[in-house]
Amino acid sequence: MEALAIPSVRKPDSKPPGPKTVGPWLGVLPHFRKDPANYLLSVAREHGDLAYMRLGPQHAFVVSHPDWIRDILVTHQSNFTKSRMLERAKVLLGDGLLTSEGEFHTSQRRLVQPAFHRDRLLRYSADMVDCAARAGETWSSGAVLDMHREMTRLTLAIVGRTLFSADVSSDADEIGRAMTQIFELFDTLLLPFSDWIQKLPIPPVRRFEKARDKLDQIIYGLIAERRTSGQDTGDLLSMMLLAQDDDANAGNARQMTDKQVRDEALTLLIAGHETTANALTWTWYLLSQNPAAEARMHEELERVLAGQLPTFDDVTRLPYTTGVFAESLRLYPPAWAIGRRAREEYSIDDYTIPAKSILLMSPWVVHRDRRWWPEPDSFRPERWSPEVVDKRPKFAYFPFGGGTRVCIGERFAWAEGVLVLATLAQRWKMRLVPGHPVATQAVITLRPKNGMKMTLESRSRR
Repeated sequence: MEALAIPSVRKPDSKPPGPKTVGPWLGVLPHFRKDPANYLLSVAREHGDLAYMRLGPQHAFVVSHPDWIRDILVTHQSNFTKSRMLERAKVLLGDGLLTSEGEFHTSQRRLVQPAFHRDRLLRYSADMVDCAARAGETWSSGAVLDMHREMTRLTLAIVGRTLFSADVSSDADEIGRAMTQIFELFDTLLLPFSDWIQKLPIPPVRRFEKARDKLDQIIYGLIAERRTSGQDTGDLLSMMLLAQDDDANAGNARQMTDKQVRDEALTLLIAGHETTANALTWTWYLLSQNPAAEARMHEELERVLAGQLPTFDDVTRLPYTTGVFAESLRLYPPAWAIGRRAREEYSIDDYTIPAKSILLMSPWVVHRDRRWWPEPDSFRPERWSPEVVDKRPKFAYFPFGGGTRVCIGERFAWAEGVLVLATLAQRWKMRLVPGHPVATQAVITLRPKNGMKMTLESRSRR
C-alpha cells in the first residue's frame, strides 16, 4: 500500500477511527498511562495506520505507516515542533538539544556536532573498550548481578570519560538514583495542568527538584573545574566552553553561557548513558533467551577478534554482532515513542490533522508490524544482512528518530553498543535468574521495570 501525506485533501469534519474515551475530560489518558507503549500497540493494531485518541484535553493521532512517519520527520518537518513530553522536559533539561527549537536548536547543534565526527569516534572507541574491559574484570563467575545497574554504571563511565574527560564513577550510584527518581516523577509532570502542579510544594515535586539539583551539582562542578583550569582537553566540554557560533543575521560571535553548557551537558549525559544502558540490558536478556543466536555471535567474535580487544575498525568486521544490537533496538527501542506537534493544519490520507495536535510515532509499534517484520516477536539478527535491509521501507526502523532532530549521538551509540558487546561477550555469558520478572517500563525511555538479574558464566578462552 502506498501511503503518503497529501496536503491538498481535506475532510475537516471527520476523524480517523480510534479508541473510545473514558470520560469527557480525561479521554483515554487513564488507559494510556497504565502501559503507554503497549496501549499504542493495541490502538494501531485495532484501528490501523492512523488512529485518533484524546489524551486529556490534547488531540493526539497515532501514526504507524513508515511513509507517513518519513513525511512528518523529514519531508514536512518544518511544520512540526517537539511534543508535550519534550516541552515538559525543559523543567529538567532546560534548552538542550532535545528541547530547543528553531534557530537556537540549529545553532546549538552546530556547536556540538564536531564532538561526534568520525575522528573523535576513533578516540572515543578506545575509551569505550577500556571501560568495558575494566568492568568485566571486576565480575566473577557465578555472581548474580542486576545487569541494568551494571550497564548504567558502565555507560555513565564511558560518557563521563569520552565527552567530559571526567571520572564520574564515584557519582554513579547517586546519578542512578536521581535518574530513577526523575523518571518516576516525570510522569506526573505530563498530566494536564502540570504547569500548576509543578509550582506546588508537594512531596513528588520536592523529590523531583532534589534529584534535579543533584544532577546540577555534578554538572556545574565539572564546568567550574574546567573553567578554573582553563585546560582544553579536546573533549565535548572544552568544545562547548571555547566554542563560538557566528550569528549569520547579526554578524556576531557568541560563546555559550554556563547555563547553556549545563543544559547541553546534562542532555548528553542523560541521553548518552541512559538509552545505551537500556539497549545493552535488553540485548543481554535477548541473548540469554536465544542461545543459537548467542553461539553464532560468539563464533564471529572468536573468528574476527581471535581473543583481542576490539577497535573502532572492527565494528564493520562484526556484521552479526552489529545485527544483534540492531535487533535489540528493534524489539526494545529506548526511545519507544516520538511525538511532534503540528504548527498548522496537516493532512494524512483523507484526514485533516488540526493545528496544535500531537502526532505520536512509536518505534515500539512499527518495529512489530508484520508487513515489514516477518515473525516480529522473534529475535533474528540475520534480518540485518544488507540484502534484507534494502527491501524494507526506511522508516520501518527508526530507533534514533529522523530528520534534523535525529539523535546527534547515533554513531556514538552504534559504536558503543557493538564494542561493549564484543568486549564483554568474549569473556562472559549472562543467564537470566529463574523466576526473575521481565517487564517493560515505558517512561521517558524504555526501561526494564524490575531491573535484570542475571548470573554470570565465564567463557573459557581457547
